[in-house]
Amino acid sequence: MKKVVGIKFRRTPKTYHFAAGDHEYTLEAGVIVETAKGVEYGTVTVLPFEISEKELSAPLKPVMRLASDEDEKKIKGFADKYDETMRTAEELIQKSGLDMKPVDIEYAFDGSKLVIHFTADNRVDFRELVRKLASVFKMRIELRQIGARDEVRMIGGLGSCGRVCCCHGTMEEYGRASIKMAKNQGLSLNPQKISGLCGRLMCCLEYENKGYSEINKRMPKMGSAVKTKDGKDGTVVGLMQLKERVKLKIPERDSFVFTDYPLAEVVFKGRSHIEDNDRDDDIPAELKGLE
Repeated sequence: MKKVVGIKFRRTPKTYHFAAGDHEYTLEAGVIVETAKGVEYGTVTVLPFEISEKELSAPLKPVMRLASDEDEKKIKGFADKYDETMRTAEELIQKSGLDMKPVDIEYAFDGSKLVIHFTADNRVDFRELVRKLASVFKMRIELRQIGARDEVRMIGGLGSCGRVCCCHGTMEEYGRASIKMAKNQGLSLNPQKISGLCGRLMCCLEYENKGYSEINKRMPKMGSAVKTKDGKDGTVVGLMQLKERVKLKIPERDSFVFTDYPLAEVVFKGRSHIEDNDRDDDIPAELKGLE
């Protein structure tokens, strides 16, 4: 068995595991660890626990030490000058005339390097910009181009639900949403309504898809002819998956009435709602580009 501790780093909700060693940990305590990017500062989010070595995909790196008062002071210093550094970087980028947008900055723990994350529609030749930035900040400069999803994950924002975007607040990995999931949940296939701040499909479409899929296996197809248990013939004009009810259009004399029935009281033959949604030949090409 291996004793591990969960640690998070700045601007990411993902928890990484490190060998705990003999340190005494408390939640939210600062620690110094070695990562693929070098020595970094992180905070404890999961107290030490034991795990079988067979469950580990790779050898764990140890926690170097608990953060000292000097370490905490250094991290606070980086935070205090964040706004000024970001503003200076934005001004230099604007003067360079390059088509790029700075998103976030990050100091290496030892203060020897400044990493600037940016977005751009195309590849950017920023060699001259790097020299100007280095001359101003007096340290090594690294520019990293990121995508729209990474931008939202770094800086956050409020989704259409009014909560902080899942990728910034809770999700350790990006969701694998698809247009079929939106169809399964009866959502409008309007790109503006099913896209997140990043312009891609909302990750939360994946959360409840399994439940909707199970319900939809029992749901009739929209427009199909069905018979109710009280002997009435009708046409399906609406599906209420969470309530497990079906809205029907039923002939009555020279007109029609619309009423809903519990799913258990509707008999139908043919394809189910989910089987119909499994078809992707009716999904517009521009929507597929959101996945």
